Amino acid sequence: MITSLHGKLEAVGSDGAIINVGGVGFQVYMPTSTLSSLGKIGEAVNLHTYLHLREDNATLYGFASDDELGLFQTLIGVSGLGPKLAVAMFSAMSVEKLTMAIATSSADLLTVIPGIGKKMANRLILELKDKIGAGLITAPTAQLTEETEVLAALTSLGYSVSEATRAVATLSPGSELSLEERVKLALQYFTTK
Repeated sequence: MITSLHGKLEAVGSDGAIINVGGVGFQVYMPTSTLSSLGKIGEAVNLHTYLHLREDNATLYGFASDDELGLFQTLIGVSGLGPKLAVAMFSAMSVEKLTMAIATSSADLLTVIPGIGKKMANRLILELKDKIGAGLITAPTAQLTEETEVLAALTSLGYSVSEATRAVATLSPGSELSLEERVKLALQYFTTK
């Protein structure tokens, strides 16, 4: 089992990168959050990895932290949720928001992730709430509802879920702003890019 890679970044694609370890290039699929933290071509990279084996394929998935890898392994244990969809979940939402959404039974927040419908969101909550919620200090449900509303507003304006999630992450938590004011602040993220 390949549990980590330490090597040089050889190439970066939209859904992964090639890491050269001792002259061997490993194709590693990873979420956009990990891809954006890799650095420049030729720089040293250290990834926590998971090797997914099937009869006809061996695929390597990489993550920047142990927390991401641990949650990934927990997510793919849910029936009907494969590694590609789990990586897509990390691309759309941070580990903290995913764990918070599951621990607080916020199916609406999970359904903004492409590929996650109401049925899958409810299955995730049912199967993982006790595992993820144990020992987890969660944010108030009101904060999650506000974030969900802002995400919904941004996606209805044509932004992708990952773009909307990054914009919502720039908002300060617990502010007493109206939904309209929070959406305006989130939209400022796109003007500063």
